[in-house]
This record gives sequence, structure tokens and C-alpha cells, in this order.
Amino acid sequence: MTELHLWLRHEARTTERRTPIVPDDARRLVGNGVELTVEESPQRVFPTGAYEAAGCRVAPAGSWVSAPPDAVVLGLKELPDEPPELTHRHIFFGHAYKGQPGAAALLRRFTAGGGALYDLEYLVDDTGRRLAAFGFWAGYLGAALAVLQHRGRLRAPLTPTTKEELDGVLEPAPGDEEFTGLVVGALGRSGRGARAAFAAAGTDPTCWDLAETRDLDRPALLRHDVMVNCVLATSPVPPFVRQQDLDDPGRRLRTLCDVTCDVGSPLNVLPVYDETTDWDAPARRLRDAPPLDLIAIDNLPSLLPLESSTDFSAALLPHLLDFGVSGPWGHCLDRFRRAVDAHGVDRGV
Repeated sequence: MTELHLWLRHEARTTERRTPIVPDDARRLVGNGVELTVEESPQRVFPTGAYEAAGCRVAPAGSWVSAPPDAVVLGLKELPDEPPELTHRHIFFGHAYKGQPGAAALLRRFTAGGGALYDLEYLVDDTGRRLAAFGFWAGYLGAALAVLQHRGRLRAPLTPTTKEELDGVLEPAPGDEEFTGLVVGALGRSGRGARAAFAAAGTDPTCWDLAETRDLDRPALLRHDVMVNCVLATSPVPPFVRQQDLDDPGRRLRTLCDVTCDVGSPLNVLPVYDETTDWDAPARRLRDAPPLDLIAIDNLPSLLPLESSTDFSAALLPHLLDFGVSGPWGHCLDRFRRAVDAHGVDRGV
């Protein structure tokens, strides 16, 4: 591996508590010759001092904009709106390749500055399997919040917790009525997490995957009390729930959680809402009679920041140690260039 300077940025989103690299793995990077600069971040689940003790340099929050040109800026969620031109290579979840709102504007910032996006969603092996993902914990939190909402025990605003504490709240309480749960996309990472959370809540959900969604039985779907969607479509498919389904007089569905949160994309399999929910207002009422509540939070794993960060960092570490222009990272770069062309953005360089 050539010399690598990683710059771990502070997350601009106030509810983002996760980190792509935990201090123990930062120590391994430094020990392998990686220069690692870590921005101060009071909201990050690990204190900055833990990174400093691991041999990292410390920089002020937001100082990545003036980082050395060869530094690779590492983060998770969206960048601030400024600067308008992005000159560095960035690693994060860009959500800009499937026609999402703001996608062209983000890509244009990269081409204007000569930078590049290595989107973590497209860090995959030769079979297309993602190499580092938060999926299990997204599914776990999605199902957990859906159960709590259905039982009338979801309290806002949401606050980060631990799995032990969350599981204690999920345990059935005297007076809890039985309900039927459905996990769509049950065999993937998120689906496995959702199934685990339902189990912690004392419920054995119906599990659907490709075979069931290929020939969707929509009336059967609507006969479940709680549905958790874990399907991230990569090509157009008929929607699982439509606006007219919400008004179906036979609808039993009362709580819908969209883990994928692909709102605004033409590939959205749940086109029944146009705005995500958040920690302050985690559930939104879509219908009153009979009631139907939606949960669609796009950073669910941040509610279990310690567990989710530790797992993600362990998966990402070997690929950071092998960072380059070929292999999975080469695929990321090629995907970025194809997205730029697909959006009609002038590369400018």
C-alpha cells in the first residue's frame, strides 16, 4: 500500500453518533503506516482522546476543507453545503446514484473541484456483496421502533442507547397484545437484524424475500399488523404498498417501518410518503381510520452507536489497509464516474 493519509471528519448531522473507524482499529491503521487525522467531535460515541491515545493527530471539527490535497476524507453521512467545490477524495454514503433529490448537485461539487466520491454503498466484492455495512443494526432498530410504536411505548425524542437497554424495553410486558409481524427482505443483513429484534420482542414474524416479492400477495401483506421493509431495490419493481392500499377497508396493517428510506428515488418500493421521519418525531400518521403509522429514519444505527460502529469499523478496516485504485475501491471510483455521466454532469477536468 502506498502512503495513505486518512482524515476522519466530524459529522455535520447533529444526531449522527457513529464513526466508521473506532479507536482500536485506528491504532491498527497507524501501526500499519497510515497517517490518521481525527477531527474533534463532541457527539461521536468515542471521545477524541481515545484516538489521540491510538496515535492519531487531532484537528478542529470541519477542518477537512483545508486538509492536504492528498488526504482522503472519511465520514458516514452527508457533507455540509459548503464549500461548493470538493477537491478531495471522499469516502462516505453519498446516496447520489439512483436519482435521489440533490444527487446532481453533489456530483457537480465533486467535478467542479476535481475530487471524487468513493461511495461506501458501492464498496463491494466481485459478486456485488457489500463489504462494510450497517444493515444488521438498521434492521434491528427499525423493527424495534416499530414494535414499540405498535405497543404504544415509543417515546420521543429518541436518544442513543445500548442493545442491552433496548432489549429490556422490547421484552413483552403484562397486557401487551399479540400481533403479527412481517419482514420483507428477510434474508439480507437488514432482514436478519429485523428478525432478531422481533425475536427479542417475543414475536416470530412472517419472512418474505425474493420468492415472495416476485409475485407479491398484497392482500396477505396488508393482513399483518406490523411491516418492516428491508429491501433496497437496484432495479424497478412494482411497489409493495401503494396509496390505494392505505385506504383498503380490509387493511390490518397499523405500523410500517421503512428501513431502506429510498424516498425520492424512482426505485422506492414504498411510494406512500415523501419525507423521512427523525429522532424528534420518529412516527408519522399516514391514515387515521384505521390508523397507520410510518417510521422512516435514515440513520437508525446511530441509535446504537457503539455496537454499530464497532461492527462497521471491523469490516472496513482491512479495505482501508488496502486502499487504492483497483479492486473494490476501483469499482467505487468507476461507479462515481458512471454516475457523473448518467446525471449529465460536466466533469470539468
